[in-house]
Amino acid sequence: MKPVEPVDQEAARRRRRLDREVRASLRDVSVQLSLLNHQVRGQLELKGTDLECLDLISREGPLSPSVLARRAGLHPATMTGILDRLERGGWIARERDPADRRAVLIRAERGRGAEVLHLYAGMNSAMDQIIGEYDETQLELLAGFLRQTAEAGRAAAEELADGGADR
Repeated sequence: MKPVEPVDQEAARRRRRLDREVRASLRDVSVQLSLLNHQVRGQLELKGTDLECLDLISREGPLSPSVLARRAGLHPATMTGILDRLERGGWIARERDPADRRAVLIRAERGRGAEVLHLYAGMNSAMDQIIGEYDETQLELLAGFLRQTAEAGRAAAEELADGGADR
C-alpha cells in the first residue's frame, strides 16, 4: 500500500478550510445585507418584503402582479397587499398592459428611486472601492460565482416552496 503524500493531505485541508470560509462568508453577507435592508425599509417606512418587491419591479419591470408574485415567492393574495401599500406610498403605478387591455402591469415610479439610492450610497461607495481592487478576470470569476450562487438559492427556494425537499 502506497502512503498518501503529505502535500495531498495539506492541499485537501486547505481546500476544506477555504470551502468553510466561503460558506461562512456567504452567510455573513446574507445577514449583513438583511440588516442593511431592514434599516433601509425602516427609513422608507416599508414593510416586510415590500422593498424586495420594489427592487424586483425596478430591475425587471414592468411586471404583472402574478409574475411578480412568482419571482418573489409570494402568494398572489399577499402580493395584492404589498402592491396596495407600494401604490399608496407613491412607489409604483399600475397600468394597463398594452398587449392585453384586461391585464395590469406594475412599474416603479421614476421619481422615488433616488430616495432608495441615497440610503444605499454608503454600501455602493464601499462596493466601488472593493470592486476597484480586482482586475477584469477576477471580476468575471466573482460575477460568475455570484450568479451561480443566486441561481442555487432560487432553485433551493423553489424546491422548498414546492414541498420537494426531504427533511
